[in-house]
Amino acid sequence: MEDKTLIKDRSYTYQLLSFFSDLKYLLKGKVLLANVLPVFTAYWLALYFNGEHFIDHLGIFFLMMIGSTLVISGALMLNNWYEADLDRVMARTQNRPTVTGAFTLKAVLWSGIISTLLGLAIMSATTAEAFIYSFAGWFFYVVLYTFWSKRRYTMNTIVGSISGAFTPMIGWAVIAPAYHIVPLALFYLLLIWQIPHTYAIAIRRLADYSRAGVPMLPVVRGVDATIRQIVVYVILLLPFPVILLDSMGWLFSISTAILTFYWIFIASRGNVSEDKKIWAKMNLRYSILYLVLILLMMIILTSPLVQPFV
Repeated sequence: MEDKTLIKDRSYTYQLLSFFSDLKYLLKGKVLLANVLPVFTAYWLALYFNGEHFIDHLGIFFLMMIGSTLVISGALMLNNWYEADLDRVMARTQNRPTVTGAFTLKAVLWSGIISTLLGLAIMSATTAEAFIYSFAGWFFYVVLYTFWSKRRYTMNTIVGSISGAFTPMIGWAVIAPAYHIVPLALFYLLLIWQIPHTYAIAIRRLADYSRAGVPMLPVVRGVDATIRQIVVYVILLLPFPVILLDSMGWLFSISTAILTFYWIFIASRGNVSEDKKIWAKMNLRYSILYLVLILLMMIILTSPLVQPFV
């Protein structure tokens, strides 16, 4: 007979793994990372452009990372709490604990509130400007996107994009005021990038959004009209590498321009693609790769190890 202690240990391990899995779905793991990475990138760039050293600001770095992560997590939890009814009828959200019942709605609501308040309190210990950007990002996502626009207007995507665009402003403002071309260009990048990225998700999950009654652009105006909008917004990313030419150099600007032109090529294939869902999936994956590569390039090209060679 198997030892009872061993059975208990396995049970605890399973419960722990199950808890972390539920937490990942609750916090939309990839979305959380996609928001935290620009915070760190802008913080790193602020150090570089202001002649500061990472080691001299370790305390405020940890405050920023913990505080911003908690604020973003709080916003995502409140979004899950409010949209539990939508998630129940959408195939892509069936693993969320608000659907499976792993976490009660009351627990998710209070977790979202506490995480938000704790995160904002920590951000207030950094700089006033970083605190303001943190609150603004939260307000746009929770109040203006989740509570107000998502169920009412096709412009919900643009409203949500404004929220994500504040993330680099947070990271930069921890070190210096954000009226600098680099954080402003990153704000522009995140604002524009999120729109074709989200439209690709909406096309891929068109049946889900239609069933839930969410007025995403392809639901209201059709897939072809949405594809045309994706092309327009990707083209609007072309000024970004030009804006940062003086700040980031030729290598970065040329590389980013190439990445952008290739995305334009992918996006423009949408109307002639026989399977719009496969095209949307490819567009979605490339959009993530596009953003990650750009942010990583910015970090690497400004690192002390690489700087002597660029």
